[in-house]
Amino acid sequence: MAFNVKINGKQHSVDVDEDTPLLWVLRDVLGLTGTKFGCGMALCGACTVHVDGVATRSCVTPVNALQGSEVTTIEAVGKTVAGARVQKAWLDHEVVQCGYCQSGQIMSAAALLASTPKPTDADIDGAMSGNVCRCGTYGRIREAIKQAAQSGSKGG
Repeated sequence: MAFNVKINGKQHSVDVDEDTPLLWVLRDVLGLTGTKFGCGMALCGACTVHVDGVATRSCVTPVNALQGSEVTTIEAVGKTVAGARVQKAWLDHEVVQCGYCQSGQIMSAAALLASTPKPTDADIDGAMSGNVCRCGTYGRIREAIKQAAQSGSKGG
């Protein structure tokens, strides 16, 4: 069955079953491999994308639920104000170790800052709680999010 989905500002027609997870549409059909498969049960956050600006686990989001929605992946999040700030802060704080979880981490952080420009520690904890980092870079992630928020409040 053909579905029209808007991903990273471009309309795509994909011929897949209606219950095909967005993750597999992104990776296998469209070749956007920045979004990672982690657990397949929405528990680890590696597959996080934005659907209409909301951090969403693509491994459990069926393609038929996306009609009329805008999907943003790690490949395009840097074109958003919050995404660009988060990516810069990630580099400044050398957050990445193995890197596997980082696309999901960045997507969750960017969604947080887009909706809550000056997050508290509790806001950060809530937004990031579903993202697992096996390397344990949580301290650097928190500092990077704080830097990204501060750069936004300074207009930079």
